[in-house]
Amino acid sequence: MLGPATPPRDLVASTPKGELKNPYNADIAAITEEAHHRYLSAGCNGCHGGGGGGGMCPSLTNDTWVYGRDDDTLFRLVTLGSVDLQKQGYTRVRTETIVGPMPPFGDIIKTSDDLWRIIAFIRSVNPSSLNPPPPPPPQ
Repeated sequence: MLGPATPPRDLVASTPKGELKNPYNADIAAITEEAHHRYLSAGCNGCHGGGGGGGMCPSLTNDTWVYGRDDDTLFRLVTLGSVDLQKQGYTRVRTETIVGPMPPFGDIIKTSDDLWRIIAFIRSVNPSSLNPPPPPPPQ
């Protein structure tokens, strides 16, 4: 049975595309401090900075979401990394000034609950990421 202790890779493998939803979206403020600790413990700060402002990888605080900002896409991106995400049919919908592959963290982050909390931290530093995305730029 799937639950909070399910490894992220297992949850991705068993859930149809588009159906992953963060259980913490309704009350992100209540878990922000603890979620930030999980973000740091997973090593996200090594590339994205301690507060998500970027560094050698894209910022998590701006409105540029390379593959999309919905829960399902973010969960799969962190779990699989950008190379395997693209193999599953996802494409870049935006570009960022800093471009590089996202490594897979599905074996580093041990539980789906930990990953949902990390995504909740990202939402806490970028509250607009919970809003519907803006339309794509004109072509």
